[in-house]
Parts: sequence; structure tokens; C-alpha cells
Amino acid sequence: MKEILLKKFEEVFGSSHDVQIYFAPGRVNMIGEHTDYNGGHVFPCALTIGTYAAARVREDDICRFYSMNFEELGILESSVSGLKYEKEADWTNYPKGVIWAFGEKGHPVLRGMDLLLFGNIPNGSGLSSSASVEVLTGYILRDFFGYRVTNQDLALYGQYAENHFNGVNCGIMDQFSIAMGKKNHAIFLDTADLSYEYAPLVLEGYKIVISGSNKKRGLGDSKYNERRSECETALSELQQVIGIKSLGDLTEEMFETYKSAIKDEIRIKRAKHAVYENQRTIRAVDALKKNNLTEFGKLMNESHISLRDDYEVTGLELDTLVEEAWKQEGVIGSRMTGAGFGGCTVSIVKEEAVDSFIQNVGTAYKEKIGYAADFYVVEIGDGPCILS
Repeated sequence: MKEILLKKFEEVFGSSHDVQIYFAPGRVNMIGEHTDYNGGHVFPCALTIGTYAAARVREDDICRFYSMNFEELGILESSVSGLKYEKEADWTNYPKGVIWAFGEKGHPVLRGMDLLLFGNIPNGSGLSSSASVEVLTGYILRDFFGYRVTNQDLALYGQYAENHFNGVNCGIMDQFSIAMGKKNHAIFLDTADLSYEYAPLVLEGYKIVISGSNKKRGLGDSKYNERRSECETALSELQQVIGIKSLGDLTEEMFETYKSAIKDEIRIKRAKHAVYENQRTIRAVDALKKNNLTEFGKLMNESHISLRDDYEVTGLELDTLVEEAWKQEGVIGSRMTGAGFGGCTVSIVKEEAVDSFIQNVGTAYKEKIGYAADFYVVEIGDGPCILS
């Protein structure tokens, strides 16, 4: 990969002198969906697929960006000063947003860079290609300019850029799981206070299979922000009758006791998902610690049903992938992962059943939806790094 990137960099930017190669992973969330902005727990892991960068610092304040995934756009340029979101800047709004966020956080970026990216995360799959680019950009800036920032800071800056530069009201999970990834471990993260622990995710005899729906979606123009707003309103209504800071503070019993304070049936459903999904995630990690994979899979399935019925973020494509997965032999659990409205599902599948799983689910999906799904058998990897 290093040789491919260097050769392309030279072709695009004229020489590959003083270029360094970097990598940041994508992520998949095993359980705990739409809980991260509701003060609940999530359980994501970094993947061995992600975003590669060839980069070098410049003497002036110009950034030149090029993506091997969007070669038709050519080189897109920007100054590091006066940065603002521009629709025509396309994917470069993600690295630009992080450069801007560093300045907002007291680490002004005064010099530009030449940056060439290649991602092997399917675009629009829900495996966090945008957060991967954000964490990667922050990692490069730290390496270039020696800023005293932690990997956790890189996650927070990436989220800040997404929220305030790109206008997507995302939670912290994507950037955190990418910046803090650890091989063969998932991260049990309490998004209320960012306390976390690494939990081994060693699935002996099983594989994690990602099924990509190929239904494209953009978070900014999806109903993601609408769901977040519904939960915020429900929280403010509950706070009239009980002293809580977030929906994640509630147990199922507490929610059932106080839910009548929420003045709208839709908002009751949204809040119910946030509360029950948080408790499911806590139980799922406990099951994993006891090596009870069957229980973990059962909770994955329940998570999907809640996302389908109470949070209403699945849709025909994701429901088809999950329902077909549930029919297959050797499947412990399957659910949508990511924001929904397209994207992908995650399934835990017995190793010897993986080929038939892909064949059977793929055939059924194409027959029902009219176009093919993509399948990826993934491994759990580390966080961002320099590729020496």
C-alpha cells in the first residue's frame, strides 16, 4: 500500500519528497446505537480497513487535497486561514473542518499540506469513513506540528468539526472508537463522561460479517438530526418530573414510571429506544465477559427490533439484510449498525457458515431489493498510526 500511495502522490503532486504515510481505521458498533448523544453506553471496535494518507507539510498556507476514491474531482485547494464549509469542497470539508477545529481549540494551523487519501471503507456504508478521515487528519497535524494533544483529544476535535463545521449533530462514538482502537478489543464507552474500558472480543470459531446495503445516505440531510431533537425534547419533558442529566441515566423501570411526562407518542418511542438500548448494551458486555455469546447475539437481535420499531431508522434494505441473516444457520446475532437509513448490518457468524451466509443473504437481498449487497469479513484492529 505504501508504494502505491507514494507513486500516486508523485504523479499528482510532482514529487514524493518528505512524504509520510499514515492510517486510521474505520469502525463498527457491535451494540449501543443512537445512545451516544443520549448519554448512554456504546460498544464499538476499530477495524483493519480504513483510510490511508500520504502527506507532507508545505512552507505556505495552502492545502492541496486529492482522493484516490474521487479522482474525478482532481486536486481541491484551500488556505488554512478563513476556513468555512463549502458544498463545492465536497469530501475536503472533513479535513478542513479538523484544521479549523484545531484553531478553535487553541492550536492554530499556520502552514498547509499536500494530502493524498485512499480509503478501503466503502463510502456511505456506515463504517465511519468521514470520522476516519477526521481522526487521520488530526493525527497528521499532531505529527507535523507537535501539538500536545491526546488520541482522546483527536476524537473530540473530530466530533467538534463534524458538529460545528459540517453541521452534523453526531455523538462521540465514531471518532472515539477510531482514535482509541485496540486490536481484538471493543470499547465499552460511557458517553456521558467518556469513561471506558477495553473488553476482549475474541470470537473463537466465529467471524464478524458486515453486510453493506449499497443504499446511499448522507447524515446531514437524513433524519438523524430529527431523531436527536426528538430525544432532546423528550429529555426536557422528563426533567420536569425527575432529576436526570440524560436519557442514559434511566433504567427501564424508571422510564416506565415517568414516561407519561413525555407529551407525544413518537417521542415516547424514541426515548424508550435510547433507554432500553443503553441497558441492553450494559447487559451485552456483561454477557461477553461471561463468555456467553448466545446472550450477546440475542441482545444484538433485540437491538435491531428496537431500532426498527421504536427509533424507526432501519428501512427495507437493512431489515431485509437482518431478517435474512436471522434465517441462516450459524448466525448468533445480526443487527443494523451505524446511523441507519441505509448503510450496513453487522452479524456474528460461525466460521464454517460464512460462505453460505454470504451466498444466501446476498441472493435473497438482490431478489427483494433489485440490486446487490456487499459483504466484508472484518478483523478488529488498532487505532491510527504512522506506517513506517
